[in-house]
Amino acid sequence: MVQELRSSRNALRRGAAVALALSVALVSVSPVAAQSLTDRFKGLFGGKSDEPAQPKPAPAPGQPAADDDLDCPQVTVRAGASTYAVGATGKPAVGNEIRFQATITKMARECARNGGDITARIGIQGRVIAGPAGAPATVEVPLRVAVVQGGVGEKVIASKAYRTTVGMSEGGSVPFTFVAEDLVYPMPSAKDADSYIFYVGFDPQALSPEPKARAKKK
Repeated sequence: MVQELRSSRNALRRGAAVALALSVALVSVSPVAAQSLTDRFKGLFGGKSDEPAQPKPAPAPGQPAADDDLDCPQVTVRAGASTYAVGATGKPAVGNEIRFQATITKMARECARNGGDITARIGIQGRVIAGPAGAPATVEVPLRVAVVQGGVGEKVIASKAYRTTVGMSEGGSVPFTFVAEDLVYPMPSAKDADSYIFYVGFDPQALSPEPKARAKKK
């Protein structure tokens, strides 16, 4: 009887592991791609993908370009930061010890001029999948968004960490959407603008509490 119960538990754990692997494989079939706000991912920012584009008048001579004409950098996932897995307490996040795994599936960006600065809105869509060890009722997903000047000696222009909470369902596979509204950086010069890029990814350090400021000596 005991042996039968153990066999049943092992079968359930193997089944959950297979389901997690299949779910991740299905997510990875669609390439992680950056899309402009004029396509079907535009709905992330409250628009409708089937709205016809309205022509806008060209700026008057000597006037700055409209926000739509800004050189808004492309957005991509930082290498090594496309997935985030958490294991059971004290266990590595591998095999049957995985509690849940998050992946990024889509991204979008929007830039607006604000004086001498650019305010960027970066949209991220992804999915959280329960693992064999069982996911909690809610999951904290740590994210980081950065604008970087590429080339020799890559330079981070601005970087911010974020957290979003995802409520898990009985199905064990839940999509999530997050929009970073407040990434601000100085407007680059025309010669540097083409080398700018937005990076997104999971960053477990975003879950760490911020260090307390030291008290000033009297």
